[in-house]
Amino acid sequence: GLKWNMSNTALAISNDLIHWKKLGRITDYNQDNRDVILFPRKINGKFVRFERPVLVGKEYGCDVPSMWINFSDNLMEWPKPKLLITPKEGWEMSRMGGSTPPIETEDGWLVLYHAVDPNDQLYRVGVMLLDLDDPTKVIARSKGFILEPVEDYEMQGFYNGCVFPTGNVVKDDTLYVYYGGADRFVNVATCSLKELLKELKEGKL
Repeated sequence: GLKWNMSNTALAISNDLIHWKKLGRITDYNQDNRDVILFPRKINGKFVRFERPVLVGKEYGCDVPSMWINFSDNLMEWPKPKLLITPKEGWEMSRMGGSTPPIETEDGWLVLYHAVDPNDQLYRVGVMLLDLDDPTKVIARSKGFILEPVEDYEMQGFYNGCVFPTGNVVKDDTLYVYYGGADRFVNVATCSLKELLKELKEGKL
């Protein structure tokens, strides 16, 4: 039967984004696993994804739901994931997970992630840089957040106080980040990709 608030992820493929073939679930039916995000290409012959299984406790290395990484030979079968990052800063301490597909840059994989502050329950956005050849290695990670809910369309909706990126595009030097506001509106934020990478590498974020 159905389990309350249990999230699973399935895979579908298309040649034209109009007609789709559903291939089935790619997460464990009996486990709540969210924020499943594929890397845009294989790394060392493996498909790679982020995920957020609800694996919490000393035996898993995290006290709250955190961000994991996983590798596969065929996109359908994924072995046990590896813990990637856990909360460090106060604004991350409730839970965290991936947000948008990683962006390949000369400096590494640029990754946006979301996290929730246990005090105000606001969703905010952080950024990190992963090694191109071994994305289990974190090169840099922001201490602060780069996006937080402040506008009415981010503070008032189905979930008050939430910015939740789900897509990104780079054109020239501009990074476009498409995000949900309060689980009600679709918004876009922009910045210079070069400046973001520079400040992240220099530890200014």
